[in-house]
Amino acid sequence: MKKTVKGKTYDTVEMTAVKKVTSGMYGDPAGYEETLYVAEDGAYFLYTNGGAESKYMSEKLTAMSKAKAAAWQKENA
Repeated sequence: MKKTVKGKTYDTVEMTAVKKVTSGMYGDPAGYEETLYVAEDGAYFLYTNGGAESKYMSEKLTAMSKAKAAAWQKENA
């Protein structure tokens, strides 16, 4: 997934996945996935996607601060 932030385009294909969390099985309408990525420039992003009944009903890439990324990792340890 690609997203432009402050004029710079980030692509999950080119970023490094730090941690992935999944809930449910493939095809589960309530299932979802969260993947924390770090870009080459040190920017953090949370990729989210899920089924029609999940908390992430569509694909999204959200910028995160380093502190929020660390907190997310701690919550999902």
